[in-house]
Amino acid sequence: MIELPPFFIFFVGAGLVAATRGPLRTIFLLAVPIFSALSLNGIPEGSHFTVALFDYELQLLRVDKLSLLFGYLFHLAALIAVIYSLHVRDTVQHVSGLLYAGSALGAVFAGDLITLFLAWEALALSSVFLILARRTPSAQAAAMRYLAVQVISGLILLAGVLVRLNDLGSPAFTFIGLDSAGGFLIFTAFGIKCAFPLLHNWLTDAYPEATPTGAIFLSAFTTKVAVYALARGFPGTEVLVYIGAAMTIFPIFYAFIENDLRRVLAYSMINQLGFMVVGIGLGTAMAINGAVGHAFNDVVFKGLLFMSMGAVLSQTGKINASDLGGLYKSMPITTVFCIVGALSISAVPFFSGFVSKSMVMVAALDEGYPIVWLALLFSSASVFHYVGIKIPFFAFFAHDSGIRATDPSFNMLFAMGMAALICIFNGAWPWLLYSMLPFPMTYEPYTTTHVLAQSQLLLFSALAFVWLRLSGFQPPELKGVNIDADWIFRKPLNWIATTTLRVGSRWNGVAQNAVASYLGYLGRLVFRYSGPQGVFARTLESGSAALWVAIILAASLLLYYL
Repeated sequence: MIELPPFFIFFVGAGLVAATRGPLRTIFLLAVPIFSALSLNGIPEGSHFTVALFDYELQLLRVDKLSLLFGYLFHLAALIAVIYSLHVRDTVQHVSGLLYAGSALGAVFAGDLITLFLAWEALALSSVFLILARRTPSAQAAAMRYLAVQVISGLILLAGVLVRLNDLGSPAFTFIGLDSAGGFLIFTAFGIKCAFPLLHNWLTDAYPEATPTGAIFLSAFTTKVAVYALARGFPGTEVLVYIGAAMTIFPIFYAFIENDLRRVLAYSMINQLGFMVVGIGLGTAMAINGAVGHAFNDVVFKGLLFMSMGAVLSQTGKINASDLGGLYKSMPITTVFCIVGALSISAVPFFSGFVSKSMVMVAALDEGYPIVWLALLFSSASVFHYVGIKIPFFAFFAHDSGIRATDPSFNMLFAMGMAALICIFNGAWPWLLYSMLPFPMTYEPYTTTHVLAQSQLLLFSALAFVWLRLSGFQPPELKGVNIDADWIFRKPLNWIATTTLRVGSRWNGVAQNAVASYLGYLGRLVFRYSGPQGVFARTLESGSAALWVAIILAASLLLYYL
């Protein structure tokens, strides 16, 4: 195979897709991720495609075990998403999907911070079209907010890179840490893209507004690029342990009352990212392996859940839990695939989430973070409640909504089937995934203690769901939007901004009057001396004029001879 950077193949493929139609476009769409993966498989570890830019050396392709894991993951996610979208006749979605995947690959294989920044911005610009493509007012508004946040993240990253270049003189993307201003800026940029608490609303706002196929691409790349960047630049940074623990907890309560099922999945994405962030913060070999292994599994099972909900949305035109129910009768295959994804994200034994999430939890306990371990335990039980049970129950069972839609097209079912098989394979036979992880693995997931403890936890969560339903304490699925942390921007900050503008406008009037009065005084003063009757404008007699000329000439001669 010809050794080419994966992003280059995806970018060229996007151009070919834009220029073709019909079966030829389908061939190019499928060929791009397959050909790129085969090309990547033949590239040895090390730095490749080095480019000189001014006084710096850019590494466009840095291959090691960490970047390879995410590289293969992104190729797999791109292939599944492409297959899922083959029925779509929208050039914008196809082209932007390939550009988006290529940008993600450019980021994870970047060996320097300048290349990372370029890929970072390309991610934002290419992905926004997957939201705009839905062509609704709410999608357009969400897309603009999404783009603004992503561009801000890029600008902060650029500022951090420039500070780091000034400090070190090298753009190499290695361990960064928080011991410098540049490191803190880069950390903040990564945190925005990783949906840290209070910086996360762009995700829950934009992803549910994307097209059914666009949401599959979005769920795979942006946040996982941030996870990779944190694992590369900030492993062992303790503050990440506490940030990740908070990320696993706070989405639970919003997802619990959320009506839009794709928004429930968006909140659950933040929850799962929290496990990865905790693992990176712990920094041990097992914790890092658990974090990146869970990122791999999350892309697949979260993609499967988004695909199943995308199928529901495309077939029924509805996505709110209050509008759905009883679809298992007419969409049985989609129902089965959704249940597989739900069991995987819930870490049910012999499904993929079980073999990676537990590594992070064991590492937290081993490293002396019992409170964090309890938070992860609570979160793990809650995920089964608000995703593992809630989404399949309200979409396909619960009350009969009377909707009788059919399963989606074959390509959508095939993509869901691929993801479901990977979820089961990675859960039942995790050693292939373990062999791809950055550090050697000695962890054994299927011990009696692990299986029994997790089974008891899931049973307790299921009983809690049943009790809440029967007792009437389950919050009703009401139509509405939970503004979440946006309340800070829409209420207190809005009040501050409004008050500042009101006070400012009042003082602005006072200032304008003062300036106008002063300028009027200056005008009158100038007019007094330079007006038609002023001293400088008054007509002088010829004798007086000659006298003044003689005085000025005498003064000039005196200064000259002095």
